[in-house]
Amino acid sequence: METKYKEISLPRLNNLKPSLESTALKLMEEAGELAQVIGKFRGLNGENVKMTNKDIAEKISEELLDVAQVAVSMMFVLEEQYSINIEEKLNEHIDKLKKKGYIK
Repeated sequence: METKYKEISLPRLNNLKPSLESTALKLMEEAGELAQVIGKFRGLNGENVKMTNKDIAEKISEELLDVAQVAVSMMFVLEEQYSINIEEKLNEHIDKLKKKGYIK
């Protein structure tokens, strides 16, 4: 079975001056918003959901992309402020997934 990849290309946010700390806090905020929408989708928050499953799935995808954008922003911070080679780290990450048996 061939390993499939999902590639997205998100911009460097050039109107901000993010730090590692501010980006980490923003990442947690966005992840919380994603979890909140998923909870709504599953009816876990006790609210009467007035959205269709399709509308909620659309909202989940929006929040997921917010999380991805902040993660990419953190990658730029690590590269630019800490000289981390993200491409090298990506290769190490894929190797780790293979060793754990998550991908072949």
